[in-house]
Amino acid sequence: MGYARKVGWVTAGLVIGAGACYCIYRLTRGRKQNKEKMAEGGSGDVEDAGDCAGARYNDWSDDDDDSSDSKSIVWYPPWARIGTEAGTRARARARARATRARRAVQKRASPNSDDTVLSPQELQKVLCLVEMSEKPYILEAALIALGNNAAYAFNRDIIRDLGGLPIVAKILNTRDPIVKEKALIVLNNLSVNAENQRRLKIYMNQVCDDTITSRLNSSVQLAGLRLLTNMTVTNEYQHILANSISDFFRLFSAGNEETKLQVLKLLLNLAENPAMSRELLRAQVPSSLGSLFNKKENKEVILKLLVVFENLNDNFRWEENEPTQNQFDEGSLFFFLKEFQVCADKVLGIESHHDFLVKVKVGKFMAKLAEHMFPKIQE
Repeated sequence: MGYARKVGWVTAGLVIGAGACYCIYRLTRGRKQNKEKMAEGGSGDVEDAGDCAGARYNDWSDDDDDSSDSKSIVWYPPWARIGTEAGTRARARARARATRARRAVQKRASPNSDDTVLSPQELQKVLCLVEMSEKPYILEAALIALGNNAAYAFNRDIIRDLGGLPIVAKILNTRDPIVKEKALIVLNNLSVNAENQRRLKIYMNQVCDDTITSRLNSSVQLAGLRLLTNMTVTNEYQHILANSISDFFRLFSAGNEETKLQVLKLLLNLAENPAMSRELLRAQVPSSLGSLFNKKENKEVILKLLVVFENLNDNFRWEENEPTQNQFDEGSLFFFLKEFQVCADKVLGIESHHDFLVKVKVGKFMAKLAEHMFPKIQE
């Protein structure tokens, strides 16, 4: 009996020792993997893409304690007693290991949102996720990965050759505003490429309609405006937006400062093209457009709007087109500029602006109005 009891105690000791060794191995392995990640240039923690269908997470959130995942079952070592300082630290380390393990598993299911450059094979997998998945949080994470990689010139060609353009463009039909915004960002990064622009032009009308009808000043609206601005850097596809210029002026008048500046970038691209001058002058503009010329308006907004008007003056041959001036309707930008005295009153109202550059630009604009646009009125 004594011999059997000794064998039992030895066996129990071996089992307990093996369990302790395994726990230590897990601890050291977790630290080693975390250090290797940091040594490779990445973060020790992988960003979370979500754990259940319909869950929404901030792209850069690291609030593990506030998430529902922190309430999952976590193994705590025997020495992690509640109420002691050492126990508190041990429990925190155990939660961190559990979080890293959970995120490592999720990383295999969906790409993370870091700036890692993916290989063509990995990009193909991400595109498959975008094409096949219906879960918003997976789509969002996959589109973030695509957007980060589309920022590199060599990846724009690869994504196009993998058939990525129509796959991402299909996501524009989604009703999820966060997913739609991420898709627009991907297309925006991909559009900095001549061949990609040629293939993306078929989606410009859809993007334009979505941008105009989106909630005012929303992230989707701003992302759409950025994409349209990129697509109009050259003159080749500007004519596609000809029928939407009036809507852009309405957005400009109603939007906040960020929306105004983004619309102005788009209008500046159009105004630099002589072929678009007539379309711009034909556009209906809100009566509130003149009220933008006041001392309270942002300096950059005033200067960019004046540049749009100056470009129109330089590109449109007023004397040659005088017989066709009756083609412009009342309320158009043409009539806004033709009513010289009204326009002059609006602009002269900011000659006392505190900024010197604004005063100079206003003076130039007034001189050009008097000299080039309607010289007969001055005679």
